[in-house]
Amino acid sequence: MSDTLKKTPLNALHHSLGAKMVEFAGYEMPVQYPMGVMGEHLHTREKAGLFDVSHMGQAFLQTTQITPGSDGAHEAIASAIETLVPGEIRKLKKGGLRYTVLLNKEGGILDDLMITRPPKDGSEGSLFLVVNAAKKAEDFALIESELAGRAVLEVAKKRALLALQGPAAAGVIDRLIPGASEQTFMTMRSFVWQGASLIVSRCGYTGEDGFEISVPNDRAEELAKVLLADDAVAPIGLGARDSLRLEAGLCLYGHDLTPETTPIDGNIAFVIGKRRREGGGFPGATRILQQRADGPARLRVGLLPEGRAPAREGAEIQSTDGKTIGAVTSGGFGPTLGAPVAMGYVDADHAETGTSVNLIVRGKPLPATVADMPFVPQNYYRG
Repeated sequence: MSDTLKKTPLNALHHSLGAKMVEFAGYEMPVQYPMGVMGEHLHTREKAGLFDVSHMGQAFLQTTQITPGSDGAHEAIASAIETLVPGEIRKLKKGGLRYTVLLNKEGGILDDLMITRPPKDGSEGSLFLVVNAAKKAEDFALIESELAGRAVLEVAKKRALLALQGPAAAGVIDRLIPGASEQTFMTMRSFVWQGASLIVSRCGYTGEDGFEISVPNDRAEELAKVLLADDAVAPIGLGARDSLRLEAGLCLYGHDLTPETTPIDGNIAFVIGKRRREGGGFPGATRILQQRADGPARLRVGLLPEGRAPAREGAEIQSTDGKTIGAVTSGGFGPTLGAPVAMGYVDADHAETGTSVNLIVRGKPLPATVADMPFVPQNYYRG
């Protein structure tokens, strides 16, 4: 393992737990623990898994156009960030989260991210951002450049990020932080745990109920150990994180979403808020709204291969008469289903659920069916 790789505040803990470490987005990260990917995946679906996602980029964005905390401050910061994303940020209530995407001028996706309006009184004019690890330097540079004179970005370099996911997560976190489980999906609250300031969001990327906990770097290992001491919780690596999000039909940036992909192509048109659909005002709006009206030339779809052999990223997708119609962007074995699953892009003419296609695996056609996503039910807590 290269000595130049960055390390999260939980690096020593991963090693002590017997993790197999790999390079990911410039960091040394755990891909699996002794339980193995299959066991970790099923444990998260049945109980609760703890993920180290401290490599993600966390930052606070604050308006400079109006006094923070005053009337109109939220509208000022929301209007600023809305010049870069198609999400409806102005309507976010205190403590509300929004999943959205950064766009280039052609409407292509530069990254997907979470934007939160802090819940505290007096925090008007601020937003909390979480972006992907591999893109955080580019994302933050873009935001600073494009919003210069309107907002200032403060990267939260001294904060780690943990994800607690699974049906037992709410009970676990409530035993540790009473009241944390009262919040609903896509909301955030602030807590103090043994003197440490926590930002707790009810969200995640597994399809299960769960929480993401932003914690000061110097308290991250302590918090992780307390969570792992609960019998319901096991440490989970990148391998199971990938299979969990794939079963949940969730995109991985750089694979299922790229700068060549619009939100319409990517089948995530829900990121475009109603007001934004009507008024535009975001990068690539003309192209994206035209696609929304006319339909895209290609579309991201779910795929269920027959048999047991998985189709991996890059596998060619053909129509039953042998015509190339697309490619797989994510694929593997779904432990919950006990069968392979995949997603990829196909010509719009072949995107209807139930369409028969062939996936070219090791040079041979593997029959598959276009399927609805998610492949397993999503279990978010909506109250």
